[in-house]
Amino acid sequence: EYITTFGKIHAEVQLKNYGKFLEEYTSQLKRIEDALDDSVGDVWDFNLDPIALKLLPYEQSSLLELINTENKVLNKVITVYAALCCEIKKLKYEAETKFYNGLLFYGEGATDSSMVEGDSQIQMGRFISFLQELSCFVTRCYEVVMNVIHQLAVLYTSNKNAPKIIATSGVHFQTMYEHLGELLTVLLTLDEIVDNHATLKDHWTMYKRLLKSVHHNPSKFGIQEDKLKPFEKLLLKLEGQLLDGMIFQACIEQQFDSLNGGVAVSKNSTFAEEFAHSIRTIFANVEAKLGEPSEIDQRDKYVGICGLFVLHFQIFRTVDKKFYKSLLDIGKKVPAITLTANIIWFADNFLVQKMPAAAKLLDRRSHHAIKTHRESFLQQKTQSLTKEMQSYYVFVSSWMTKMESILSKEQRMDKFAEDLSNRCNVFIQGFLYAYSLSTIIKTTMNLYMSMQKPMTKTSVKALCRLVELLKAIEHTFYRRSMVVADSVTHITQHLQHQALNSISVAKKRVISDKKYSEQRLDVLSALVLAENTLNGPSTKQRRLIVSLALSVGTQMKTFKDEELLPLQVVMKKLDLISELKERVRTQCDCCFLYWHRAVFPIYLDDVYENAVDASRLQYMFSALRDCVPAMMHSRHLESYEVLLECYDKEIMEVLNEHLLDKLCKEIEKDLRLSVHTHLKLDDRNPYRVGMKDLAHFFSLNPIRFFNRFIDIKVYVTHYLDKTFYNLTTVALHDWATYSEMRNLATQRYGLIMTEAHLPSQTLEQGLDVLEIMRNIHVFVSRYLYNLNNQIFIERTSNNKHLNTINIRHIANSIRTHGTGIMNTTVNFTYQFLRKKFYIFSQFMYDEHIKSRLIKDIRFFREVKDQNDHKYPFERAEKFNRGIRKLGITPDGQSYLDQFRQLISQIGNAMGYVRMIRSGGLHCCSSAIRFVPDLEDIVNFEELVKEEGLSEETQKAARQASLFLNLCFTLNFVEHSISCKEKLNKKNKGGAAFTDDGFAMGVAYILKLLNQYQEFDSLHWFQSVREKYVKEIRAVAKQQNVQSTSQDEKLLQTMNLTHKRLEVCLQEFELLYFSLSSARIFFRADKTAAEENQEKKERGANGDDIWSGVNFKMDY
Repeated sequence: EYITTFGKIHAEVQLKNYGKFLEEYTSQLKRIEDALDDSVGDVWDFNLDPIALKLLPYEQSSLLELINTENKVLNKVITVYAALCCEIKKLKYEAETKFYNGLLFYGEGATDSSMVEGDSQIQMGRFISFLQELSCFVTRCYEVVMNVIHQLAVLYTSNKNAPKIIATSGVHFQTMYEHLGELLTVLLTLDEIVDNHATLKDHWTMYKRLLKSVHHNPSKFGIQEDKLKPFEKLLLKLEGQLLDGMIFQACIEQQFDSLNGGVAVSKNSTFAEEFAHSIRTIFANVEAKLGEPSEIDQRDKYVGICGLFVLHFQIFRTVDKKFYKSLLDIGKKVPAITLTANIIWFADNFLVQKMPAAAKLLDRRSHHAIKTHRESFLQQKTQSLTKEMQSYYVFVSSWMTKMESILSKEQRMDKFAEDLSNRCNVFIQGFLYAYSLSTIIKTTMNLYMSMQKPMTKTSVKALCRLVELLKAIEHTFYRRSMVVADSVTHITQHLQHQALNSISVAKKRVISDKKYSEQRLDVLSALVLAENTLNGPSTKQRRLIVSLALSVGTQMKTFKDEELLPLQVVMKKLDLISELKERVRTQCDCCFLYWHRAVFPIYLDDVYENAVDASRLQYMFSALRDCVPAMMHSRHLESYEVLLECYDKEIMEVLNEHLLDKLCKEIEKDLRLSVHTHLKLDDRNPYRVGMKDLAHFFSLNPIRFFNRFIDIKVYVTHYLDKTFYNLTTVALHDWATYSEMRNLATQRYGLIMTEAHLPSQTLEQGLDVLEIMRNIHVFVSRYLYNLNNQIFIERTSNNKHLNTINIRHIANSIRTHGTGIMNTTVNFTYQFLRKKFYIFSQFMYDEHIKSRLIKDIRFFREVKDQNDHKYPFERAEKFNRGIRKLGITPDGQSYLDQFRQLISQIGNAMGYVRMIRSGGLHCCSSAIRFVPDLEDIVNFEELVKEEGLSEETQKAARQASLFLNLCFTLNFVEHSISCKEKLNKKNKGGAAFTDDGFAMGVAYILKLLNQYQEFDSLHWFQSVREKYVKEIRAVAKQQNVQSTSQDEKLLQTMNLTHKRLEVCLQEFELLYFSLSSARIFFRADKTAAEENQEKKERGANGDDIWSGVNFKMDY
């Protein structure tokens, strides 16, 4: 029982733990899902996504399968008209994508400067095949127009003998006329493109001239003469059909009346009335919406209406003056219409040109008023453009917020229909804004170009802002592609449901009426067809069939007025929503900017000045990218890629010149001024001179353009890295400044800079190691060495300061050039020492010096036992005086002074070697290997041996050198005291407070000659000390005796003598300490024999000779 209870408790605990784990895991998954939602789920990135979602409904059912009712006659009528409408749509699509762009971009991609003679003809030669395709296309359009007219004329016939196909009394196939108007618009657009294309016409003329040249001498060009004539005929045909501005005219001037008793058109009054009625109906619908915020495609339809009106006049030769005036009056509302890209169309010009007879019905004043209105429209637009832009800025921002809000909310099932209706309205509102913006931009820009009037900078900025808003609408739709796609499907079904309900009510009304007639049967069949077609995907074909079916189904008042209008609204919404993405893309297409790219530099200048709005660059580049698909249809170059490359290059050059380069220079300038604030600069107070926060540019995402991403942050970073690196290599001593600027760029602008990794220098660089090495003879003579502090001080200078060189300078210099220079520098210094020792040996063998030294050696040998092995001070002093008698130089120096200077220079050179090693240790702990073995240096004895002298002479020379060093110490002390005394004088020429080079030189010479023990055996410094102590005591004793006699002058003299002796003793002791330090540096604590023994032991152990050396340098 106990075990069972325990098991239950244990199980419960495990279950609780498991439940806890599940809760935690669920919340973790929820967090991951929430985190991914915004980045991966619903929101799409226009610049990064490799795929896009296409929402256009699609099915494989043919027209014959869709139009399938029991009324066979109606089936045939609807099928024929639907097929013709579909054909027109295909022709329109082909014209808009292929032929418009092929013609428009002809001649682009090659500047006048880059074109050589013959390029124009080559381009036209490539283009002939395109013109041939265009000719076939135009011919096909003529055939379709003819067929449409015939099909309508047969249905609406005034011939009473002809069989009635269906009752047409209340049937108006308005859709057919709209489609016919679209096809006529295509033809007149082609005319306008060719008419405005001066380059195309010029190249065509040049090509014809070339052909004449070929005709005169075909063999020269390798062409058969029999092939030339057909080609010339083809060119004449192409010119007459396409290039003479007769594409539209030739279409309407076709022979519509069939010969041999076929279809009668011009005499068909019923058809003429129906034609006129349809034009007026379409016009009434268009006129009401033109220029209104709810305008969708009325401008395009207006162009079609004008085309239909001219066609109607051409066929039936009747003009409705009132209607003609109404058509022209639209020019006051809409002064110009953009057909495509930069092609602008004026209705008044078109109607006057195509209908000169009708033009006479109106006076000239009316026509002139329209042109005057056009100019005043442009002036008003220029003034109101900024206000319009600000208004649309608010509208579009509000719409974008609403779009995000409505799409972010979850759909409630109890208010599903209301929610769908709201979404539908928001989507349509976005499209309407896009249409209005597109219309304003195109009309204004093209009017400026057409009327050849200059645009103000304010207008350019406002228009560019509108372009940004247009792209912002497109990006908003794209960002929410997933939610929009989901919503569109539901909205479409909801609208179809509403339409089906309306049709169902009308159908019941028709069925309830028991009176039978063929007309009623047609109506019922049409309603059934509309119902069946609506039950399926909302494809273009299905909506077209519904439209045609309702043209038949709405006769005989089957719908009440209050029912018909909502149905028409629903069908219009269905059209819009079903093609939402395509329509939005068409309206937001900014391909026309290619022809107005002159505004781009002004736009970039504005962006640079207002850096806060830098993020809008994304939209402008998205707009500039829109013309790329259109460019792919160009056929005049070897490949369309040449044109794309040319465009890409042009845009990038403008971007670099007007934004990136300016930005780079400004950032660099700001960094420099910030780093050099200690200098007296211009006023940089932001409250007085203003401030541009350019950091906004660096928070931008990379901008996509062609097959690259333009990353402003990376571009500027690269520029600064490159500039700082190059300038640092030129002046290495500025490395610290540029390093500071790098850090500032990171802190202020968030730029991730690259370290230059160049050897750096300090601002107190001093002389360079290599510079000293090249001029070592000058250096050792002009600088004085301080042994303890390891510094060199300039002997004299014309400036108010003396230069110094210390270990840090040497270390920086080594770091600049690398440790490899240490070996070279030391070797070079020892080569210099060899030369100095040669001078040393010459001095030693001078007869005057040698004889005196040998005399002193003999004297010391004789009296050394009496003097307790101490060399007498007086003897050295006598030697000094004797040398001075030999003569002095013009600047007052004896031979001994010059020789002392030689020893000091040798010592300075050794001090320089020591400093090189210390500097090397600062950079690299292993730098000791660059210091050469002191024993490897040729010594004085070897120089003597080379002269082939006897051993006695050699020994004498070594001893002479030893005694000479004693005399040098006396000379040096005198010189040192003299230099230090000059420090307190006004004229400081020759003043110095240190010259440890002499001590280093003496220690080095003693080491080379292996005379340390012999030098110590002379007890020289002890002898000097005893001499001075003895004299100081004697003077002190005299002072005590004389102090009682009160002779002040004598006392002063004795005080000076006492002080002088103390100074001399102090200088000797300082020299002794310096010499001791220098001896430690040269390992003078061991004899040569001991050192050799130590080397042999190390060699036996296989150790490196310098591995155990420990120079006591930092004494």
